[in-house]
Amino acid sequence: MSTTEAPSPRPVVVAACQLGPVHLADSRQDVLNRMCKLLDQAARENVKLAVFPELAFTTFFPRYLIEGEDLDQYFDIEDPSKGGIEQSPNIKPLFDHAYSLGIDVYVGYAERSIQEDGSHIDYNSSAYYSAHANKIVGKYRKVHLPGSVEPKTEPGAFQQLEKRYFHPGNLGFPAFRAPGLVPGAVKKSDASASPAENNGKGDPIIGMLICNDRRWAEAWRVYGLQGIEIMCCGYNTTAFQTTASGHMVDMSPDAAEDLVLLHHKLSCQGNSYMNACFSINVAKTGAEDGNPLVGGTIIVHPLGHIIKEAKTKEDELVVASIDLSDCYRLKNTVFAFEKHRRTEHYHPIVEQTGAIEPELL
Repeated sequence: MSTTEAPSPRPVVVAACQLGPVHLADSRQDVLNRMCKLLDQAARENVKLAVFPELAFTTFFPRYLIEGEDLDQYFDIEDPSKGGIEQSPNIKPLFDHAYSLGIDVYVGYAERSIQEDGSHIDYNSSAYYSAHANKIVGKYRKVHLPGSVEPKTEPGAFQQLEKRYFHPGNLGFPAFRAPGLVPGAVKKSDASASPAENNGKGDPIIGMLICNDRRWAEAWRVYGLQGIEIMCCGYNTTAFQTTASGHMVDMSPDAAEDLVLLHHKLSCQGNSYMNACFSINVAKTGAEDGNPLVGGTIIVHPLGHIIKEAKTKEDELVVASIDLSDCYRLKNTVFAFEKHRRTEHYHPIVEQTGAIEPELL
């Protein structure tokens, strides 16, 4: 698409399906019922894409030290020989309901991936189910796992044991197209113009992140380099920050929550702007068995401003009508990557992990 050509409108109605707290005692069926109720509400508002939080079906169990069979109940089995996660008895009913309503779904879950030798690897995962295709068309495994393998031992310490329960994701950051979300999308079979001239005319380009990933600019940029138009990101984020020993930072609860919200919104708004995409960022929020999770569910425009925001810390549907053509004001100007990126200077980004300071004077 040339910089002077105005892109044609590509409207779609999207929703953030915020969940209130899910307690240890809450059954999977009760949570599923809540999620389906949100989908019913979404259907009444003509929503075509509904985004749920990270680990949507259960409490945020990495805050606890859990062993053996007690841990197994939180995972859904990804066994290719049995149809994959689409056939999980805990998740399939959500996809079936979404199909009946014609709504695409992004949802986070704890994945137990069965290997060829019968062993398993566990991931913090999300899947994108397409109602139009009636199948999963995108999958993501969380890359940036926070916390530690071993639990904090000091009295009163808060636990964050994602590194204990999950392996870092091994799929990278694969963008994909979601069929049927916008009418009249150009397809490979009928594309007569050059690929560049078809930019912004095909089926929507989707990316997925999970929670802590949203703080890492590298993840967003990899998606940006694939032309992402909609980022889906679910999270479970504590409403406070902790020290290295696992204790709450010494500030009032209100100030602590305000700081968490500031960093959350900076990450989502800044990276949406720098990659010229919409983002749908969805919380599981409220106090799970007394453990406060921040809210801040937001839908962000490519120019960086918040379009819609949740008003509660309960189950809440946040709906916005967006136009994907809005992405191209920046994709064709400030962030026209093909014109302005200088990759010869970016080597440290992929060649080192920790910071290396200049030599002392």
